[in-house]
Amino acid sequence: MYCIIDVETTGTNPGSEKITEIAIYRHDGKQITDTFTSLVNPERPIPWRITQLTGISDKMVEKAPLFCEIAKKIVEITEGCTFVAHNAAFDYNFIKTEFARLAYNYSRNRLCTVRLSRKLIPGLPSYSLGNLCSSLNIPIESRHRAAGDAFATVKLFELLLSLQPVEETRSFKGLATGFDPEILMALPEETGVYYLHNQAGDVIYTGKSLNIKDRIIQHLSNPTTRKAVEMNANISDISYELTGSELVALLLESEEIKRLLPVYNRAQRRTSFSWGLFAQSDVNGYIHFDIKRIKAGDNPVTSFTTKTQGRNELFRMAENFNLCQRLCNLYNTKGACFHYTLNQCHGACIGEEPAESYNERARSAIEPFLFDHDSFLIIDKGRSFDERSVVLIQNSTYKGFGFITISEGFSTDDLISCIKPMNDNRDARQIIKQHLKLHKVEKIIPIEPSTDFL
Repeated sequence: MYCIIDVETTGTNPGSEKITEIAIYRHDGKQITDTFTSLVNPERPIPWRITQLTGISDKMVEKAPLFCEIAKKIVEITEGCTFVAHNAAFDYNFIKTEFARLAYNYSRNRLCTVRLSRKLIPGLPSYSLGNLCSSLNIPIESRHRAAGDAFATVKLFELLLSLQPVEETRSFKGLATGFDPEILMALPEETGVYYLHNQAGDVIYTGKSLNIKDRIIQHLSNPTTRKAVEMNANISDISYELTGSELVALLLESEEIKRLLPVYNRAQRRTSFSWGLFAQSDVNGYIHFDIKRIKAGDNPVTSFTTKTQGRNELFRMAENFNLCQRLCNLYNTKGACFHYTLNQCHGACIGEEPAESYNERARSAIEPFLFDHDSFLIIDKGRSFDERSVVLIQNSTYKGFGFITISEGFSTDDLISCIKPMNDNRDARQIIKQHLKLHKVEKIIPIEPSTDFL
C-alpha cells in the first residue's frame, strides 16, 4: 500500500515553519482506495509571497483545523503504507516535525518520485513536478495546492509503476539461512524493545532502540565478532514491543533480560539483588551504614547481588568521602577506627567530629543512589500522539510503568492506576536516575508518599 502525499507550508524550514494544507491519496498499486484533504491552521501569519504562490491566505485557514486535530486521521490513513511524494524529504520532514511537536514519533517507509523518475525516465531537462508532468502529458489542476499536486503525483506514480514495479523488499547481507526479509521490512522505525528468536521460538537476544528497524539491520550486518556471527546465524524470527518513551524502553529491556535470560545478552542478567545498603542514625545523631540481606518490606538505599559487592561499595564511599569505617560497619571496634589513625577519618567514631558535619558527607556519599523526590510520577512520550507513558517511584522504590490516553485528561489517581508492576532493583533505579540526569522528560509530578499505590 502507498500514500501519495503533498503539503503546502508557510516556508521551507520544517523546524520554524508550519503546514497550511495537506492532501493524501491512499493507493493499492492499482487505484486510489481512500482520500483525505484539509486546510490546516498554522497558528501564524502566512507570508505574502507564499499566498501569491499557493493562493492560501490567512482568512482561508482562520477556521481550519489545527494539525493536532487531524493528526489521528493522518496516522490512520497512512498506517501500513509507503510514504510517496515528489521530493519526499520535504513533505515527510514537515509532517514528521509536526508530529514531533505533539510528542509522537511519526515514521513511514519513503519513496521519492523525483528519484524514481530520474531512474526510470533518464535524460529529461527538468524533474520538477510541473515540468515533469508537462513532458509526460500529465494534467495538473490547481498547481501549488495540496490536492492538485498530490493527484498529479498519483498519475505520475501510476505511470512509473507501469514502467517498473516498485520493489518494496530488498536483500540484506548477513541474514540467517531461510530468514524472511519481509520480516525486516515490516519492522517499525520507532522506539521500543525487540526480541530475536531462534528456530525453536526461544528469545536469544533482547535490546532496545529508538529505531527498531535500523538497530536490527545493524545486528544483521555485523560480522565483526564471533558472537555476532553466531547470533545472526541463529535468528529465525523477530518480535517487538513499542514504548514511545526511551526511558520505558530501557526499563522494559532490563526487566525482560532478567526474566528471559537470553543467551546472547551479557549485561543486566543478574536477577537477584538480595543485599542492600541501609542507613540509620544512632542515639548521638551520627548516620550509620551497613550491608544487610534485604527482607520483605525493607527499603534499602541501593541493592547488590552479593554482600562482597556491597562492602566494596562501602569501602569506596568511606575512602572518597572520609567516612568513619566503624560507622560504616567496616571496622569492628569500640574505639577509633583504623582510618582515624591514618588521618582519613575526622574522629566521628570517638565523638571528635560533630554529627552535623559528618552527616553532611554521609548524605553526599549516598546522593547518587537517591532520587530528587521520594515519590513521583514521570510523564513522557507514549506510543501515539494522544498517549503518554507513566513511570511510578514510590518511597524511592521503582514500582513500574504504564500508558494512559490523554484525550480526555487525567488525574493523579488515573496515572497511578495505569501502572503495570515491575521489579525494583539497582539496575532499574540507575536507569531512571541516569535518564533524568541526561534527558528531558515531558513532566515530573511529585506525589505524597504512600503504601497504597500498588
